This record gives sequence, structure tokens and C-alpha cells, in this order.
Amino acid sequence: MANKTVKVGLVQLSCSGNVAENMEKTIAGVRTAAQKGAQVVVLQELFRSLYFCDVEDYENFKLAEAIPGPSTDTLGALAKELGVVIVASLFEKRAEGLYHNTTAVLDADGTYLGKYRKMHIPDDPGYFEKFYFTPGDLGYKVFPTKFGKIGVLICWDQWYPEAARITALKGADFLVYPTAIGWALHQDAQTNDDQYNAWQTIQRSHSVANGIPVVSVNRTGIEGPMQFWGGSFVSNAFGRVTYKAPHLEEEIHVEELDLTGSDRYRTHWPFLRDRRIDSYAPITKRYLDEE
Repeated sequence: MANKTVKVGLVQLSCSGNVAENMEKTIAGVRTAAQKGAQVVVLQELFRSLYFCDVEDYENFKLAEAIPGPSTDTLGALAKELGVVIVASLFEKRAEGLYHNTTAVLDADGTYLGKYRKMHIPDDPGYFEKFYFTPGDLGYKVFPTKFGKIGVLICWDQWYPEAARITALKGADFLVYPTAIGWALHQDAQTNDDQYNAWQTIQRSHSVANGIPVVSVNRTGIEGPMQFWGGSFVSNAFGRVTYKAPHLEEEIHVEELDLTGSDRYRTHWPFLRDRRIDSYAPITKRYLDEE
């Protein structure tokens, strides 16, 4: 993999309640990223709408769609036109009464490569995702695209090193995390700072532990009682932040990832070599109670 690099576009936007406008705005963002040289473009979580999981409302199920379906058709045509890979987070209607938080991957020739369904589903104040989403059942996924093997995880998956590890072990060149996370408007500055730093740190640790870059794309803007904190970022294969977006502004940025760095870091810091896989069976337990 001599001199192997890939240019990744991060599209950090605010959203409105108008689905058509959000799609048009996102398409414009993809075009801007492509003009800046992006080969892969990563969109934020559930970009077609406001983050509807802040309430439990049956009307919101009407936002869901089949995957593949209308959005993947639109984005596939765009990917083919621009010659870019698009990683698109969507609200999937799998069947009547069965829904997932899903990311689709469109290759640079417009081909629909498949989807990953979010495995870890939160249920917290302002993030009532268990009301809407069935946990993923496709396992952890790596997508072989024209510009590299992309490991796709989604938002709450960020906090689980097991998910990053398994995806990395499946051969991902880098990990991407479409995200929607923010600060409650009533919080103080120290709490905000602590939360963002924890969010970034856990993802940088996935880079360190697995020796691959991480690309995290978050939304921005105020929605209801939430200020989505933006702060999209890229870390290299040893966890160094090479790019960080502003918190409160929209931003479309292209970052070049050095995929050859993985071999260097994994050789000098051989965490994969030294894994004691014979000792890890307890990790499959919920909690290790005394017996």
C-alpha cells in the first residue's frame, strides 16, 4: 500500500423540518466536498430531518424509507456523477412496524454496496432512540469501495471499543461515525467541555488501539432544547487530531488520510500482535458477578 491516501469530505450541517430542503442542502454539501477534492464523503446522522428522537411521537415514523430506496437512488446518481463514495445515514423502514437507524454506502460508480444497521441504541433524555429503532442485526460491516475499505459505525456505537475492534479486525482501512449529539441548552460550560472531550477521546482511542484513522461527522445547530455541538473531527492512525470543525457553524472540509500509517503504527505499537484472545471469553457476559 505504498503512498496510499484517501481524501475524505466531512459535511457538517444544521437541519430544518423540511426534508426536501435538507436533501438539497446535503447534495450541495456533497458537491462542495467533491469540488474540494473529496473521494469519500461522509454525511451526519439522520441528515434528512431534524433529530426527531428528542420526543416519542408516532408521526415521526413517517420519515422512514426503504433502503435501498428513494434516498439511495438520489445519492447513488450523485455519487456516479461526481465519482465519489457517499456514506449516508438514513431512517430505514424495514417492514411494517420495524425500523432501523441505518447507514448506506454508495460506491463511486453509483453502486449501492449495502448497509450497516446501528447496533447500540441509546435511551436517554433527549435521545429516545429505543422508541424508534430496532437494534441492528447485520453485524459489523466493512465496505470495499473504490477508495478503500470503510468501516461504518453510527453515533452511540462510538462509545464501545468492542464495535471498533471488530470492525477493524474485519479489515477496515478507516472508521467513520455519522453522528447526532449535542449539549442541553441548560448545561454549564464545564459540563459541555467535559462531554465533548469524552466523546472525542473515546473515538481517538479507537484509532490508537486499532491503528487506523477515525472520521466522525456530527451535526450542528439548535433543535428544541439541544445545541448540537458540531466539532466533527479526524484522527490519524495513532489518535492525533488532524482536523477539528467548529462547534456552532456549518463546515464542509476535506481531509487527506494516510492509510500507510497503519502499518507503521501497528508495527511499532503491536497491540494486535499481543492480544490475548484466549483470555477474552468473559467479555461476552453482561457483568461478571461473583459466583
